[in-house]
Amino acid sequence: MVARLEEEGALGPGPVRDALLMLPREVLMPQAYVRRNSQEEGPLRWDLLDWTAAQDRPELLGVLYGGGSVLVQHDGEPLLARARGSRSAASITSASTLMSLTASLLEELDLRPGQRVLDVGTGAGVTAAVACQICGDQGVATLDRDRHLTEAAAVRLADLGFRPEVVFGPGGEGCPEQAPFDRIFVSYTVERVPAALVEQLAPGGRLLAHITTASPSWPALAVVDRTADGCVEAELRAVELAHRAGHGMQRIWLGEEFRQRMATEPGTWTQRSKMAPPADEDRGFWLSADHLLGGGLVRDFGAEHLVIGAPGCGSWMRVEPVGHRRWSVTTNGPRDIWKELQDLADRWRAAGSPDRYRLFFDLDGEQRAASECGRLSWQLPAARLFDEGAAL
Repeated sequence: MVARLEEEGALGPGPVRDALLMLPREVLMPQAYVRRNSQEEGPLRWDLLDWTAAQDRPELLGVLYGGGSVLVQHDGEPLLARARGSRSAASITSASTLMSLTASLLEELDLRPGQRVLDVGTGAGVTAAVACQICGDQGVATLDRDRHLTEAAAVRLADLGFRPEVVFGPGGEGCPEQAPFDRIFVSYTVERVPAALVEQLAPGGRLLAHITTASPSWPALAVVDRTADGCVEAELRAVELAHRAGHGMQRIWLGEEFRQRMATEPGTWTQRSKMAPPADEDRGFWLSADHLLGGGLVRDFGAEHLVIGAPGCGSWMRVEPVGHRRWSVTTNGPRDIWKELQDLADRWRAAGSPDRYRLFFDLDGEQRAASECGRLSWQLPAARLFDEGAAL
C-alpha cells in the first residue's frame, strides 16, 4: 500500500511514511464491510468481514491494504463485539478515508515529535494512530460525536500501545480543556471552518478542513495557520477530492432518472459554440462556480463529457466536442447554465485564473473567500449547529 502511494506521488519519505509502514491496520479495523450488490438489484447488502475468521482474511487484507475507503460502521451500530455476517438496507455511517487523500493531508500537517494534535472525527482511528506514532500519544486528542466510534478507537489504539485523550462530543466545539493545539485535522467536510477550532489553534499551528457547499462536486481545502505573533492567515485551495460530509450536512445528488434525462433528452435548445468549456484542471474556476453560481449545480462525473444539472429546478446542460475547437451545447430548463459558466469564466480569468483564494475571518464571525486581487469573492455560509461528524 505504501509503495503504491509513493508511486502515485501521494506520499514521500518522512515520518508519515514511516508511521504507515509500522501501522497494522487490522488492529484498528479488525472488521470491515464489503458491498455485495448494486442499487438496481434491490436493497443494498454488505458482508462484515472479520479478521478472526480465517476464511475472511484474504479478502479483508485486500480491503485494508488496497488503499481505498474502508467501510467500518453500518447504521450507527456499536463496533465492539459485532457478529460477522450480512447487513442490509440502512447505510454505512463511518468509513476510513481513501489512503492517498489521508496520506497527502497528513504530510500537509507537517507532524513532528512533541506537537499537540487534535484529530476531529475519530472514525477508525487511523489519523490518531499516525499522530501518536509521530508526535507521542500524550499530546494527541481525538474527538468524535459517535460514542460507539470513540469506545472502539480507545480500545484498539490501546492495543497498539497508544493512549491518547479520546473524547466523545461535537466536533465543531473541539477540546477546549486540552487546547491549544499545534495541529488540528478535521476528517469530514464542513461548509465553513468551525470558529472554536480556530480559537484552539496555538501560535505556529496549522488547521486543515475540507470545505464545500451542499453540492459535492467542487471542494476546497481550508489551510489555516496561526503565526508566531497570534495572527490568523488562511486560504482555500481548490482540490479534486474531499472527505465525506459531516453529520447533518445537506447534500444534493443527481438521481438516476435525472442522469438519464441529461444524457438522452434533446433539451430546450442546442447550439454550436467556439467557446471551450472550462477545463477539468481549472479547479479554481469550479470552486468559485460552486459558491458564486448557487442553485445547487452538480456535475455528473460519470458522463463522458461535461454534464451539469440543477436538480432543484430541473435545469441541466451537456457539452460535447464536435470538431476542432467546436462544441455542441445542449441546455434545458429555466437556467442557462452554459451562459452562467461562461460569464463567470470571464471574471475568473480577469482575476488571474486563481486556483486558491485567501480566507478571511471577520470580527463578526463571517468567513469570506477572495482572490488575491479581490475581484472574485464570496461569503461562506453562516455557522450551523451540525458542523460535526466522523469520516476517518
